[in-house]
Amino acid sequence: MSNAPETTHFGEQTVAMDDKQGLVNKVFRGVADRYDLMNDLMSGGVHRIWKDAMVADLAPPKGGSRPWRVLDMAGGTGDIAERIINASVGYAEVVVSDINSDMLRVGAERAKSWRYPAQASFVEANAEELPFEDKSFDAYTIAFGIRNVPRIQKALNEAHRVLKRGGRILVLEFSQVDVPGFDSMYKAFSDRLIPPMGRLVTGDAQPYQYLVESIRKFPNPPLFQSMLSEAGFKRVKHTPFTGNIAALFSGWKI
Repeated sequence: MSNAPETTHFGEQTVAMDDKQGLVNKVFRGVADRYDLMNDLMSGGVHRIWKDAMVADLAPPKGGSRPWRVLDMAGGTGDIAERIINASVGYAEVVVSDINSDMLRVGAERAKSWRYPAQASFVEANAEELPFEDKSFDAYTIAFGIRNVPRIQKALNEAHRVLKRGGRILVLEFSQVDVPGFDSMYKAFSDRLIPPMGRLVTGDAQPYQYLVESIRKFPNPPLFQSMLSEAGFKRVKHTPFTGNIAALFSGWKI
């Protein structure tokens, strides 16, 4: 019987499963203060439109007889949470959770200037082992974070656990361009321009190189949909954005 440690990928590298989270944390610790700029570089600024579309699809209610709670996982800087709270006109309560304390620091500071700052709370947590009770949220969102989780299936199982019956998961993630011609252009942009731009902005190209590589290692849409189904979600679907540069996945806990 083999005692070899479980492995996964960190960009193009093969690393021990237990080492990946620390390596990812190091990447985001170095770019926390410029994370939204990082997504601007990765998407040409279009990530803002995709995030607006994600929240529009979520359609948070603007009132009701009980609190409507959202867990925004890997949401440290708070940009998704702010959108959700504003869309609900201050009704939704969003728990912003991230494993990286530096990202949460940025989000908590930004939240002080939001229109409804009291509707957000910030909790450091691991997506694979959430410190929340069963059936405690109405929705679970994660934008551009799931591919950085070492054990993606375990995180999806946890998302299902903490959602109430009738709750919904929304996952926004970079995907695999499927438009002939455009795919080669996007690959050239990713390989040749994003790491140098990262070096120019932050002084370090390595985090951006990792992020480019991590996109290519992420499961393709059919496979990721099957992972959502394996976690117990029903009516799973995905919507491609901008030639499938990104995709929005959704499912229900029924």
